Amino acid sequence: MTQPADTLQAVTVVADRGVVVSRTDTVKIQPLLDVGSSLLYFPGLYVGDYGGLAGLKSASLRGLGSAHTAIYLDGIRVGNVQSGQADLGFIDLQSMENVVVDYAQNSLSFNTARPVFVNGRPVSGTVRFNAGSFSTWQPYGRVNFRLNERMSISAYAGGVITKGDFPLADGTRRLNNDLKQIKAGMDYFADIKGGDIHAKLLYHGSDRGTPGSVSWPSTDRQTDRNFLAQAMLRKSFTPVYTLNLNAKGSYDQLLYKSEWGDSDYNQTELQINSAHKFRIIPWWEVSLAADFSYDGLKSNLYNQKRHGTVWAAATAFRTARFKADLAVEYAGVFDLGGSSWNSISPSADVRFTIVPGLDILAFGRRAYRTPTFNELYYPGYGNPQLKPEDAWLTDLGLDFHRTFGGLTLEARVDGYYNYLTNKIISAPSADDPNIWLPYNVGKVQAVGADVLVGANYLTDGGWLFGCTVRYGYQNAVDKTPDSYTFDQTIPYVAKHSVLVNPVVGWKGWKLGVNWNLRAGRRDSVGEMPNWNTLDAQLAKEFRFAGCVLELSVMGRNLTDCRYDMVSGYPMPGRSVIGGISFAF
Repeated sequence: MTQPADTLQAVTVVADRGVVVSRTDTVKIQPLLDVGSSLLYFPGLYVGDYGGLAGLKSASLRGLGSAHTAIYLDGIRVGNVQSGQADLGFIDLQSMENVVVDYAQNSLSFNTARPVFVNGRPVSGTVRFNAGSFSTWQPYGRVNFRLNERMSISAYAGGVITKGDFPLADGTRRLNNDLKQIKAGMDYFADIKGGDIHAKLLYHGSDRGTPGSVSWPSTDRQTDRNFLAQAMLRKSFTPVYTLNLNAKGSYDQLLYKSEWGDSDYNQTELQINSAHKFRIIPWWEVSLAADFSYDGLKSNLYNQKRHGTVWAAATAFRTARFKADLAVEYAGVFDLGGSSWNSISPSADVRFTIVPGLDILAFGRRAYRTPTFNELYYPGYGNPQLKPEDAWLTDLGLDFHRTFGGLTLEARVDGYYNYLTNKIISAPSADDPNIWLPYNVGKVQAVGADVLVGANYLTDGGWLFGCTVRYGYQNAVDKTPDSYTFDQTIPYVAKHSVLVNPVVGWKGWKLGVNWNLRAGRRDSVGEMPNWNTLDAQLAKEFRFAGCVLELSVMGRNLTDCRYDMVSGYPMPGRSVIGGISFAF
């Protein structure tokens, strides 16, 4: 909507896997959007959205599945051994600055906004209140304290209350889709000599209805509680050696109440990651990384524990026109009771500057996905003999970016090929065809291309004109031998995705329009209708005495297109949400 055009560049990431240069997309977070809507700015990304703010949210990148797509919060992975990916609704977008999609690492990273202090003031903050259709209320507040020139603390709290009873196409309403949610946290930031520190505390709690599909409605309820504490240290001790150290502990509780019986899952996760970078000479770096993790699950259905370790070695070469990163990674996963998996993943990323502003880049990487606890141990369903899913990811692209005075131009084209084997799918068991179990028999081939063209022009009179057009083609098909869906599109993955995002600004006024199209989708039964939505947002900023007051209103799905992201779980039709925020 009113965010600037996506930035698209190779970046050096030093996290729990060492030094990697990757192809990334970055989109600035908009306070009026939920996490599912924010991710629709990436055409190559499938969003699993079960409808409305209360609906569960997941993400799958370039045909590899949600469990194969890693989620990071400020550079530290968000784990979920039960199902493979946590519901993304727990992330507090109001305190985030942007979300980064990393195609080489097959990951999404949500990054917290650092506090800003105007005119040397020791305190700053934001108070925001959004309200809209379906009895939706979203209060939020954040306050930042500058302890000294190098240290600051931010504390925030926000919530969502919504009935979620949006009307359906047949005149009825979506019931048992309400949500009561609270998110609160604290961040500590410190600039130290040669580096920085960021520590985070986070709490999320929600109570929601789970209405089921329109064909099989339910009165089930779900309660979530999430606690997280993590810290990151980056420090260059000498011009040769830099240390990155991350640690995390989290506790997640999910209670699902159903007429068929209740399920209670309690997960504990511990992580410690270290990466050591050595700059041997100005154009050559070497890094070593180690990762240790513990995951424990206690439930009324089964209990299990898992230990994991990752060791990685990487080398990076940097010249004025050529950059290359080569790495190899060992991962070991060990479950209580003797089950274990070991894998080795090589990767390579290169970028060459043809002329200033025009780069060619490519990457290749092998990636594994360890089976989840539900796939392995769920009573009556789990298969302890499963192997990790095995995927090859490749990409080749061109990147153009130039600035001419007030005009900024960017363009990119990427072609990619991903091949996934040992995909875990359900199939009839050999002993009883009426009982379906998970097996490593699936194969997926994803061939696609992403194209972006963007321009922004800032006039001397303060006018801003911008437009970004993105197109994604993705042919993700089932290549499982003897499958009844052989050569058919993977469910819900759109073959064609289009995003058109013009924006106009002048003296604090902002008008943004977003047209989104998804076409060529299937579910497990057959073809699904194409859908497109039109959103528009108008905002006005008032600046005075170092403070900013902003009024905004957004119309969502103005054409009232009726569509499902997941079959049987309709998305809301036309809606409006407005907001007022005060930053001091």
